[in-house]
Amino acid sequence: MTVKVQTVCIIGTGLIGGSLALALKKSGFCQRIVGAGRTETTLMKALELGVVDHYETDYAEAVKDADIVVVAVPLSAMKNVFEKIAPALSSTAVVTDAGSAKQSVIRDAQAAFGESSNRFVAGHPIAGTEKSGVTAAFTELYENRKVILTPAENTDSDAVNLVSEMWQAAGAEVESMSAQHHDMVLAGTSHLPHILAFGLVDCLNNLEEVDEVFRFAAGGFRDFTRIASSDPVMWRDICLSNREDILGMIKKYEDQLQMISSALQDSDGDALIEIFQRAKKARDQFSNQ
Repeated sequence: MTVKVQTVCIIGTGLIGGSLALALKKSGFCQRIVGAGRTETTLMKALELGVVDHYETDYAEAVKDADIVVVAVPLSAMKNVFEKIAPALSSTAVVTDAGSAKQSVIRDAQAAFGESSNRFVAGHPIAGTEKSGVTAAFTELYENRKVILTPAENTDSDAVNLVSEMWQAAGAEVESMSAQHHDMVLAGTSHLPHILAFGLVDCLNNLEEVDEVFRFAAGGFRDFTRIASSDPVMWRDICLSNREDILGMIKKYEDQLQMISSALQDSDGDALIEIFQRAKKARDQFSNQ
């Protein structure tokens, strides 16, 4: 692939940022990748593993020569990072992010970058594992996975195109939608499932028979609760950043549980089979896409 840009700076070199760096290196999208973060030992590990070519703990220093800046930090840290890098960005630099909630990130970017916020492209790679940290990063994470971009009304089309090309170079399929629609969709397909997994494991862990419960847990339990091994801090931030849409989805799910509970109380097998068949059909169609 022809080199598109000289320098990509990735702030946050964990699973998401580190995997992007490895994929961009493999594709030849850029000449140089600079890593940035708060913890030097983590950045040294990223350098040692070949994830980055250079690192800085000073965010302003890290971004000063960057053509693209990717901010892959917890949502609660976005605003602080934006404020630190804003004065140091070149006039042509494009900034994007990898956060799981988009409306809050766009608000933080517009507040920090002001008139230059037209060079910010909000994005969300729909990829990841329950593992975290730079040692969990791998080149193929984004292959054939979706990345959603949610540009604001004032976002430059050239900036959107460049960020799209970056993710495509990493192997991803890029789609665009409004930030509002993104947050509603992801509340149901990602945020609620994580909450359910965390909640179920915590519920069972409070039982007196907890040792027996976990000792006899089979594959279904392990599949359903795998994501409860995800980073709690990251998911706290996601829940708070997308609170309204998540609360709406929780209410819909509570209504669904009430339907199932009522069917059980009434020993209504017909109602149960109708719900289960409807769910199976939807899940089978989704799996075959």
